[in-house]
Formats: sequence, C-alpha cells, structure tokens
Amino acid sequence: MTAKKTSQRCILVSNDDGIFAPGLLALATAMREFGRVIVIGPEENQSANGHRKTLTKPLRVTPVKIGENIEAYSTDGAPADCIAIALIGLLGVQVDLVVSGINRGANLGQDLTYSGTVAAAFEGTIHGKPSVAFSLDSRSLEADYSAAAQVARHVAALVLEHSLPPMTLLNVNIPYLPYDQIKGTQITRQGTRIYHDELVTRLDPEGRPYYWIGGKAPSGDVSAEGTDIWAVHQGYVSITPVHLDMTAYPMIEQLKSWKF
Repeated sequence: MTAKKTSQRCILVSNDDGIFAPGLLALATAMREFGRVIVIGPEENQSANGHRKTLTKPLRVTPVKIGENIEAYSTDGAPADCIAIALIGLLGVQVDLVVSGINRGANLGQDLTYSGTVAAAFEGTIHGKPSVAFSLDSRSLEADYSAAAQVARHVAALVLEHSLPPMTLLNVNIPYLPYDQIKGTQITRQGTRIYHDELVTRLDPEGRPYYWIGGKAPSGDVSAEGTDIWAVHQGYVSITPVHLDMTAYPMIEQLKSWKF
C-alpha cells in the first residue's frame, strides 16, 4: 500500500483560546505542508471549559479570515463541538489528523481535565482520528509561537507516519524558549499540579455579591523526573500519551470486596 499523498491529506485544526488566537494561526500555518488545512475554532475564548458538548441549542458556523489562504470557520460552541460537527458531516471530507492549540499556557498534570485544547483532541480521538494537543508554557499575550510551531510540525509528521493506537492521543507541552535552546523531547507521564485558587468576592452596582475564581497560577512538583511538569521545567518538550479509558483498574478487586 502506498502512503497517502500530501495533497490528499486533510488536517483539522482547532483550539480553545478562540478563532483569532495567534497560537491557532501558528499551528494552522505549520500544518499546511502536510495537505489541506481546515480550521474550526470557537468564536470566543473557551479556556478551561473542558470536554463540553452542546446538545440543547443550535450551533452556528461562520466563515472567517485568519490568515492568507487558510480555510477557517468559527462556531458559537465549545472546542469539542468544533471537532464533532466537522467529523460527523460538516466538512464532507476525510480527516487524517486532528490538532489542537497552540494553547496559551501549558496543560500539565490535572490540567487535562479542564483544558478545552485537550478536549478537542479527546473528541478527535473518540471519532477514531489521530489527535494531538499542543500547548506553550507562556501565558503572555505577546508570546512568540514560532518555536512551538516548529515542534508541532515535527510531531505531526511523526504521527502521520506512525499513527496512534485507538483511544490514545498525545498531549504536547512546549517550553517557552527559542527553538535552538529547547533541550530535546521527553516522553512523559502526567505530573501532579498544585492549584492556588482563591475565591474573590465583589459587589455589583446593586449591592449583590458575585464571585471570581482567582489566585496564583498553578504550580507542581518540578523535581519528579519523568513527568510533564518536570520536563517542561527542565527545558524539554513533553509528550504524554493519554488514554481515554480512565478506569482505576487496581481498585476493581477492592471494590468487589465491599459487597455492594
């Protein structure tokens, strides 16, 4: 069997930072060498919305311009909606790879349960497509995504060559460094995030309280070698294989002994 020609491939790109995020444009541009690129992203920022799917209202899809010669659309749904509607019939083409990002800020450890960027890759995996989530370890609005785009191009080429097992995606976190200063790549496991959330209470003009989840950015154990948190802290690209079967297998026999 001959490999599929680049011109016949279709790469689906999404994110959670919104359709006009610079990381999305950088990722879409990097994917163009692999074939036709179609971008479907949320019209508004959907960060930390997790794997949410819209079932109780219609979804609107609008063509938008995000760069030269890039086919792009926005939706009023979540990142998972973007991937779902694309793969169940909106595009009318065979998608070969789903990529999400490049997220503004890392998605490490338990961040995966919150991240809309990772949720888009989850959705692609559920639909049987090789899927990769990319995140950059910088939350600056002026961040340079050029090095991260080079990493994404390299990872995408390998995934297209080797594919991924069923129900498995890659979560890729990239240190915020010039490309020639990134030390290399580490295949990692999830680390443990430490969250520093604080409840901020304010009053609206009518004296009614409202609440904001604030606090410092999450941290984690940077000394736990082999984790995604450790790798990025050390200046490596972290690539974590993530399986959608979240069963806690060691606890199955223990629960059986409880005699429910």
